Amino acid sequence: MLNFYKELKNEWSKSSPNLSRCAQLLDNLKLEMVRVGLAGIQGKGALPSQQAQELRMSREMLEIAIEHSIRVKDNAAFERYMTQLKMYYYDFDKYLESSPQMHKFMGLHLLYMLATNRIADFHIELERLPSALLLQNAFISPVLALENYFMEGRYNKILQAKKSMPSELYYNFMDMLVNTAREEIASCMEKSYVKISQKQAAQRLGLKPGGPEITNLAAKRKWILDVDGNFNYADLNTRRREKVPAKDIAVHTLTYAHELEKIV
Repeated sequence: MLNFYKELKNEWSKSSPNLSRCAQLLDNLKLEMVRVGLAGIQGKGALPSQQAQELRMSREMLEIAIEHSIRVKDNAAFERYMTQLKMYYYDFDKYLESSPQMHKFMGLHLLYMLATNRIADFHIELERLPSALLLQNAFISPVLALENYFMEGRYNKILQAKKSMPSELYYNFMDMLVNTAREEIASCMEKSYVKISQKQAAQRLGLKPGGPEITNLAAKRKWILDVDGNFNYADLNTRRREKVPAKDIAVHTLTYAHELEKIV
C-alpha cells in the first residue's frame, strides 16, 4: 500500500498530473482502503502506529480521489468517494487527528448537494457541523450564503459569486448551481413577462446578448422570437383547454351512489 500511496502522491503533486494514471492507481487502491479502513478496528483505544498510519494514508488517498473526480467531472465517483471519506472524518476521528483539508471537502459536499437541488440532504449535513464553524469557516460560510440566496430567490447573487469561492475545486459545482439558478430565472421571466427583448433577457440571466448560451437556453425552453425580435412568452403561458368528460363522471358518481345505497 505504501508504494501505491507514494506513487499517487508524487503524480498528483505535479502541476499537470496524468489523470489516467491517477485513475489506475486509485482503482488499485480501492480494495486496500476497504481492508485498512474496516478490518481489525475495535474499541476506542489508540491504534498501533502502523495501523493509524495506514488510516491516514487511506484518508489522504480518498481526498485525492475526490479532487480527481472533480477534475474529470465524474459526479457519481465524487458521491462514492465522499461517502467513504466521511467515515474517516466522523467514525475514525477517535483514532486520527483531524484532516487539515476536512472543511474544504465538507464545503464541497455541501455545494454539490445545493447544486443538485438536494436541499433536505444539505440541511442534514449541516446538523453534523458545529454552529461556530458554519459562520466563520472560509470553506463553509460561502456555501451557506449561496443557500440563502437560492432559497430567497436572489439568483443574481449566485451568478456573481463564482469568483469569490475559496478554491478552484468549487468552480465545477458553481457552474452547476449557476445553471440551476438560470433555469429558475428563466421560469420567473416566462411567468412575469408577456415578452422581453433579447438584450434584457440576457442581462437578467447574466449572459452575453446574442451569445450561444442564451441561444441554446432559448431553444431548450422553446422561446419564440416575434417580428420585433423579442422573446414572446404568450404561448407558453396559455393553457390548453382540457375537455372534462362530464357525462362519464356523472354516470360513475350515480353508479357509486347506487351501490352505496345497496350496502346501507
